[in-house]
Amino acid sequence: MIKRLRVLHIYKDVYPPVMGGIENHIHDVTTGLKDRFDFKILTAWDRPVTQWDAIQGVPVCKAATWGRLAAAPVCPTFPWLLKKLSREADIIHHHLPNPTGVMAHLMARCRETALVVTYHSDIVRQKHFLPLYAPFLRRFLSRADLIMPTSEAYMRSSPFLAPVSRQCRPTPLGIDTSAYAPTESIQRMAKGLRAKYGGIGRPLLGFVGRLRAYKGLEFLIESLSNLEVHGARLLIVGEGPMQKELEDRARCWGLSNRVIFLGTLSETEKVAFLHAIDVYCLPSHLRSEAFGLSQIEAMACGKPVVSCRLDSGVPFVNLDGVTGLTVAPGVAWSLAEALNRLLGNPDLARRLGEAGRMRARQMFDRRAMLERIARAYGDIARK
Repeated sequence: MIKRLRVLHIYKDVYPPVMGGIENHIHDVTTGLKDRFDFKILTAWDRPVTQWDAIQGVPVCKAATWGRLAAAPVCPTFPWLLKKLSREADIIHHHLPNPTGVMAHLMARCRETALVVTYHSDIVRQKHFLPLYAPFLRRFLSRADLIMPTSEAYMRSSPFLAPVSRQCRPTPLGIDTSAYAPTESIQRMAKGLRAKYGGIGRPLLGFVGRLRAYKGLEFLIESLSNLEVHGARLLIVGEGPMQKELEDRARCWGLSNRVIFLGTLSETEKVAFLHAIDVYCLPSHLRSEAFGLSQIEAMACGKPVVSCRLDSGVPFVNLDGVTGLTVAPGVAWSLAEALNRLLGNPDLARRLGEAGRMRARQMFDRRAMLERIARAYGDIARK
């Protein structure tokens, strides 16, 4: 009998309950490959006691947390837990950014266990801490057996990945594209959403994600004032710390009736929402948006995407002039120009949407992503 590889995933949060892109990715990997590998997850949580749990059969150790400093969990026992669990693992798989995990790994000195890193993003918002943290991050990355940036574009643009590029193997994220098919029930729900928010001749623009500063939603809201199509509405799915500020901005600009905050939707409702809209918008203007997984979800539903030309993986997902349009980041009139072009040319929007559907299935399907990661684990084990 062939021994199954034991893999320990490490990140600061876990899905459920946190519904972020990295958390969802870890969930997809551990549940999608649990028949081939033995997984455990080490994470933080919001209580001062350590607790073991299980998510769809995957054991999860939730480390005692005494609060957060610049979004990083303060977990005094994290190094000890990591050291203990590493003795039962063949591979430690970190997901960055996560200073708590990086510092714990260096303190625990887990050099006897293979180290794999999925590098989702540089630290952008807390950059004032970088002078202190950067030396530790560089030391950690230099010890990795394999680093998986989510795109070659991000690998080239990151100052932390350039020195270790030989250890890098770009590995795009993926989704279950079949879950976004327009079934009868999905079409019925989408039709209901269009009737409720669109009506006759009213285009619908859509966004899905956490309402955070780097998402650039203030620029998207401002762009509505410059749309040539009368009455276009923006539907925003998600919650987050920026919601009140964004609501206030929409009200100040006289756009409250054209910017609708829908809150958090179920997965089924989200799919119906993506089928109901005309154009998907990802206005993120900072490198914190390293990939833009929501673009793939919209593409899988055949929707053209408008996003920004960031020096990250965002333009790699949404190819300008192929699956959508990319514009200058942080410029409301550029967003309006792209939206006007798509809303005024339905044939172009339809062609870009269909190309996006094809790219999502061929390049970003979850099965292909899981096979890439499984191969990476096997390659590390054979070293």
